[in-house]
Amino acid sequence: MSGTGPLSLESIVPYFGDYLVEKGLITAADKQRAWEIQEDLRRKGTPKLTGQILIEMGLIDNEIRNTVLTEMIIQLRAVLQEANQKLEIRVKERTGELEKALEQLYTLSELKANLVANISHELRTPLTHLNGYLDLLLNNDFGPLTTDQIGALGIIQRATDRLGHLIEDLILFSVSEHDQIYLHIQPISLEELCNQVIKRSTSKARDHQIQLRLEPIPAEMKVDADFEKISWVMMHLVDNAIKFTLSGGMVILQTSREDNFIHIQVSDTGIGIPDDRLEQIFEPFYQLDGSSTRKVGGTGLGLALARRIVEAHGSVIHVYSAIGKGSRFEFILKVHPDD
Repeated sequence: MSGTGPLSLESIVPYFGDYLVEKGLITAADKQRAWEIQEDLRRKGTPKLTGQILIEMGLIDNEIRNTVLTEMIIQLRAVLQEANQKLEIRVKERTGELEKALEQLYTLSELKANLVANISHELRTPLTHLNGYLDLLLNNDFGPLTTDQIGALGIIQRATDRLGHLIEDLILFSVSEHDQIYLHIQPISLEELCNQVIKRSTSKARDHQIQLRLEPIPAEMKVDADFEKISWVMMHLVDNAIKFTLSGGMVILQTSREDNFIHIQVSDTGIGIPDDRLEQIFEPFYQLDGSSTRKVGGTGLGLALARRIVEAHGSVIHVYSAIGKGSRFEFILKVHPDD
């Protein structure tokens, strides 16, 4: 038998004959003969329970049948109660183990977030000094430089800028791990927001021989958002689109209004994302190309942070993609009531 629901006569009938033999009320031969009769009746379409057949055979009476069934029910209930008690104890033990494991996991997560934050903050100071002296050198404050020296310092400066962005990403991630994405929501110009993103990304797109477009030019209206953080999201989406688009391709930043919301889309003609990885790309430290020979850099934190920032704005970021045809990321922002 299975389950812990109410017991019925039918549920224990298969064991009825065995119990009678065990109690010495009938013989094994009697049980076999009753079973053969029962099978014959079943084939004829007039089935009967074992107890009724044994009564008709004169081997037991109604009183014996009812007494035996009652004993069987009492015993079975006792077994079920014992099993339930053991199950409850086991569930409590497993619950305690899970709670302890979750507590350890939370502690490890806290340690990881604190470690990332502390290391990132410690890296800021020497990086600031490095940038400062690079500026002094490039401004000829320590004397004139040769063309080769200027070129080498330019490469160092771009590398330190990239390192600075990675450090800021790590700091923002460690903060968001504690659900502490603080937003300064205010009315911001959609046109200014989009133009700033395009302006900052134009040089990179040109270096990769990719056409970067803003379509259409946003109308003068305001949206409610944190300018710094939402522009970071848009910059990252455009940056990703450029990284994963081959030379000669195109990246488009689009905006459109629908009722009281603005749809923001970043689409590209890049390599695309497999369907089974559309959700994984938002996991922290996940790399679409995780091999040691991957061509694009990054920590794998960008999309995880972008999702958290967008969700902190009360929105959701969606992605649509096709291998070899490109990808499209989109989310919405609320239009400021005055508009």
